[in-house]
Amino acid sequence: MTVLVIDGASVVTMDPARTEHPTGYVVVRDGLVEKVAPGRAPEDVRAGADRVVHATGCLLTPGLVNTHQHLYQWATRGLAVDSTLFEWLTELYPVWAGLDEEVVRAASAAALGWLARTGCTTSTDHHYVFPRDGGDLLGAEVASAAAVGLRFHPTRGSMDLGASQGGLPPDSVVEDLDEILGATEDAISRFHDPAPDAMVRVAVAPCSPFSVTGKLMTEAASLARRHGVRLHTHLAETTDEQDFCHERFGATPTEYVESLGWLGEDVWMAHAVHLDDAALARFAATGTGVAHCPSSNARLGAGIARVRDLRDAGVPVGLGVDGAASNEAGSLLEEVRHAVLFARAAGGPDAMGVRDALELATIGGARVLGRDGETGSVEPGKLADLALWRVDALAHAGIGDPVAALVLGAPPPLELLLVGGRAVVELDRLLTVDEDVLARDAETAARTLLARAAS
Repeated sequence: MTVLVIDGASVVTMDPARTEHPTGYVVVRDGLVEKVAPGRAPEDVRAGADRVVHATGCLLTPGLVNTHQHLYQWATRGLAVDSTLFEWLTELYPVWAGLDEEVVRAASAAALGWLARTGCTTSTDHHYVFPRDGGDLLGAEVASAAAVGLRFHPTRGSMDLGASQGGLPPDSVVEDLDEILGATEDAISRFHDPAPDAMVRVAVAPCSPFSVTGKLMTEAASLARRHGVRLHTHLAETTDEQDFCHERFGATPTEYVESLGWLGEDVWMAHAVHLDDAALARFAATGTGVAHCPSSNARLGAGIARVRDLRDAGVPVGLGVDGAASNEAGSLLEEVRHAVLFARAAGGPDAMGVRDALELATIGGARVLGRDGETGSVEPGKLADLALWRVDALAHAGIGDPVAALVLGAPPPLELLLVGGRAVVELDRLLTVDEDVLARDAETAARTLLARAAS
């Protein structure tokens, strides 16, 4: 057995009672949380440990859960920075048409490495661009996640509605229906692990109403439910999408996807910025989840999701970084801060508290991914996916509430990040992979992709 004791931290558990210990300790045994208690660890507990982390001056939280991301976009950061979503996509789709296995490997490794550095222990990815002869793009991402050491929920995305059929993406980056369904089934067979401690779980994720056909949406939902995996797509991100759905389908985005079987407890939607009261009620009634991406929505001028209303209605809500090409920071901790600030900017000072935002990033995100019984809180029997933040240095010294220090203060150093009890980050440095190599490979991938687009 391997036993780790984290001793003397301020502990925020996110358990059902939202228990907090101003000073507490946590015992981790063989990758699981064994004990959470107030006060300092007794001598016999410390003596029986393989390692004791002296955590005075630190805040211990559950590891953060990223519910929406496009890892490949790390290779195209800083482009179309003043564009609307549709303008941004129109400019970048031809660049992404040059993706291959090596570019995706380098981009995903860099993005996942930075997510780990910002406290993330579980991340999704929505990959939906599969150029012909690009190689095994999903396999490259899974390998990157294994190297970094994060729990990973890749989704097999897809697009089959090209520009010639009235969709937004160019025909060069769309696939046909049978090809998509076969590749999706293969991805589930190769990578999905339903075990409680799984490091990889796969979901099915046609891209969006303006890039896929209704038949693909229907067939994808049937496939996913046949295999017992979750469903994910973009929805109601912009007013342009609203206009597209009204003109093409005579319905709101929510009405349209519901007609295709795309609301339910096994579904989560990215963004959901433009939901009217009727749509919000349908999300609540069906248990459909939302990945709230405040930074990306602000970067693209899409708006601010009605997170307070969603939460009040009982809708599962988590946080997402979204693609690095629409959120160059790529930091999950930054999303926690922006969730608070944007909610208050739109709805007043009572719209969201600092603990509400941290809840979105932890147990809320775990609920969206269907893993709240396994991770997302610091409780005995749960996976030891934990983040230990140092909040006693210059940037945070004197802030009375450590949660406020984490959420509203400058990003604190990450003292330790554990995934299943394994140290992935320590003293603000990745242990599993060489950060300098990640940076060099990412730079090479970006140059390669832009050169292909220019040729």
